[in-house]
Amino acid sequence: SSNEVETLIELAIFCLRSFLVRRTFLSFLAVISILSGSVLAQTVKTAESKNKAAPTAAAAPRQVYAVPFVNKTLPNGLEVIVLQDSSVPIVTVELAVRNGSFTESPEFHGLSHLYEHMFFKPNVAAQLYECEKAGVGRPFALASNPVCTRAMSMKSKIGDTSYLRNAGQVSLYNGTTREEIVNYYFNTTSPFLATAIRIINDSVRYPSFDEEDFEAEKRVVIGEIDRHEANPYGYLDLTMKQKLFFKYPTRKDPKGTRESVGTSTIEKMRLIQSRYYVPNNSALIVTGDAKPDEVFKLAEQIMGGWERRPVDPFKEFPLVEHPPLPKSEAVIIEKAADASEGSEQGQNVFIELGWHGPSIGKDDAATYAADVFSYILSQPNSRFQRKLVDSGLSASAGLGYYTQRNVGPINLLMVTRPENAKKALAAVYSEISQFTQPDYFTDEELESAKTILESNDLFEREKASEYAHTLGFWWSSTGIDYFRGYHAKLRAVTRADINRYIKTYIHGKNRVGIALASPEAKKAANLTEQDLVGGVQ
Repeated sequence: SSNEVETLIELAIFCLRSFLVRRTFLSFLAVISILSGSVLAQTVKTAESKNKAAPTAAAAPRQVYAVPFVNKTLPNGLEVIVLQDSSVPIVTVELAVRNGSFTESPEFHGLSHLYEHMFFKPNVAAQLYECEKAGVGRPFALASNPVCTRAMSMKSKIGDTSYLRNAGQVSLYNGTTREEIVNYYFNTTSPFLATAIRIINDSVRYPSFDEEDFEAEKRVVIGEIDRHEANPYGYLDLTMKQKLFFKYPTRKDPKGTRESVGTSTIEKMRLIQSRYYVPNNSALIVTGDAKPDEVFKLAEQIMGGWERRPVDPFKEFPLVEHPPLPKSEAVIIEKAADASEGSEQGQNVFIELGWHGPSIGKDDAATYAADVFSYILSQPNSRFQRKLVDSGLSASAGLGYYTQRNVGPINLLMVTRPENAKKALAAVYSEISQFTQPDYFTDEELESAKTILESNDLFEREKASEYAHTLGFWWSSTGIDYFRGYHAKLRAVTRADINRYIKTYIHGKNRVGIALASPEAKKAANLTEQDLVGGVQ
């Protein structure tokens, strides 16, 4: 679904959300403020004095932080992941599928998202249940209904549908489509865990793809596309993706276009199902008040008969190789601010810089370093924030890496005033050039960033229903074993690791620079393409 950005601060949060390890800008600012009395020493010291602090008594070894989930792979390849939290009798049941825009050639652009919408439409099991209810005492009436005829013909596969009497107890549900995952989740009370798993099972295995539903959902998705593109900041995001991943832009844009969605067919839906909606490309994730052994048993009973795909879809349909940028490129977007966005929006310049970052499976070490470095820069007392925000050059600034298997982008976002735009860009590139200097960040800041990442995770785990999505994201893009060791690997990140990441992916590398401004702000800022790419093209 499209994100609606109504204020300047919400815009900054929206743009940074994807980049900062899937955690919102506000969430880590909250952690910073909470921990400022202990973890983040807000004292005015020079970098040299901090790094040369007097030796202290040896501290006790730090306990390794780990997320206490457990997992099991069923014989058909379905991975089952459980994070038990019995503090309240609520469970979230999620199906995660390795699908999304990274699987989409132009003719399938946006269709993973359309498929997500169709997932929640009545499946054949639900049709069977309604037909059997309607046919009580009227067996001949079913024979004249083609929907019921098809549903009844599949009864031996589907089995007893009386569980749907409790479907109303699983009424909170939704789904999302991203670059490297599509997920579907249901919230319910713990006594209805089996019902939720059964609903997911029947939805994924027995979709009906009703023609009327399909046409209706195409219109819904096209409406979401229109709203996203009407928002100038959605246009900024789309332009960055198109320039940064110039050869295969559809692989980084889950939204799709009016044309690609409007001309889609049910045959394409079934093709997506046959390729990606298979147990050996999916995970069942349960968080909340559920015991792992119980979940494993129910998963085997309900979904164990789901037939695995003979060939891994990513072996048969391998991911594309995004080529490196052949040169640095700049784009200046002129967009009038919508009246609903407020007068302040038209008085700012939004600047985004982008680089190709590391890929999971190719340079995992750099992904850990990238996450830690992003959080170093996010700290209010960091040099980066002092030079760009405290100086008054920008209202907000942040650098982040978005973890992905197929080239994760590095993005720097800054909001500034037109009269400061040139100076702010010059300051940004000056800071970038000094990222690897020994005094750019302190040892204390390095360790604080790691603690913030752990603290953020603890905060997220307090809401088990949301944490299911976190587990699904990591499972799909990185594999669950990557996430199992994630925080230990973060703790092990050194200054040398961060410098290697910066030198490999940022320093001297081609980049994309984009500015978004209203006609008035564009004229006042007087930015050039050279300004946006740091004087190098």
